[in-house]
Amino acid sequence: MKTKLHIFKIVAKHLSFTKAAEQLFISQPAVSKSIKTLEEDYKTTLFVRKRNSIELTEDGKSFLLYVNRILAIYTEMEEQFLHKKERFPELIRFGVSTTLSNYIIPKSIAKFRAQFPQTKFEIISDNSSSIEDLILNEEIDFGITEGRINNSKLHFEKFIKDEIVLVTNVNNNSFKKGSIDLQTLKTIPMIEREKGSGTKAIIDQFLKENGIKALHTVVSLSSTEAIKNYLYHSDHYALLSVHAIHNDLLTNKLKIIDITDLSIERWFYFVKRTGFQSQNLEFFENFIRTNYNF
Repeated sequence: MKTKLHIFKIVAKHLSFTKAAEQLFISQPAVSKSIKTLEEDYKTTLFVRKRNSIELTEDGKSFLLYVNRILAIYTEMEEQFLHKKERFPELIRFGVSTTLSNYIIPKSIAKFRAQFPQTKFEIISDNSSSIEDLILNEEIDFGITEGRINNSKLHFEKFIKDEIVLVTNVNNNSFKKGSIDLQTLKTIPMIEREKGSGTKAIIDQFLKENGIKALHTVVSLSSTEAIKNYLYHSDHYALLSVHAIHNDLLTNKLKIIDITDLSIERWFYFVKRTGFQSQNLEFFENFIRTNYNF
């Protein structure tokens, strides 16, 4: 039964028997037979077959909710009984927003593998909204993102605090006092992250709360590293995580410009589907909390 339910879940995810068969490495007739058996067992129609596609019926959508809950329980049972002598699975796959994946998580993972060398990692790095979508679509079980959204299907737990600061090239002497006010902030040429970035969302929220509708953005880039490389060769400015520029401050490449009456702080969060339980995940979270280095 577990196998049939898993096949149904993959078909529902792709809305394609062919794509489901490819992901599961089984034949398309085997997928079709499994779905037909479920429909006969539960005396309902789960998919509407169209000429070139399929769709979930209303019963199919309801059935999917039960399937997700049942498969989650199977996972808990296996962790509790089948794998109770194994501290961790062979592979841990999760998502991390780009700031964390570049500057915080790699050191923690290196420490973890020194202690548990049998465990391998597949870490997906993307902006926060994309990681949250992967979790909601059940393509990954958890992630670590910047900020949090109001979605009852996601559960957030605080990880570490961060501060976003205004930075520029260390040789930029435009503001010799080392500080500017909010009015000046609106006029200086800024380099920003792309839409969907957790960092950008936090910045926009703080600016709105302080009466700033928009900054004077001259370039938008898709990563913090790209922004930093731009600043190495420019007198422009950017609002970046203090974690991201730690080494640049030490090597005297970038410097911080204080903003009078503005402090931008945020939390990084562990995020998972509401109700998802895993002893492995709980242990891993605790390890990351106690072993990250600034």
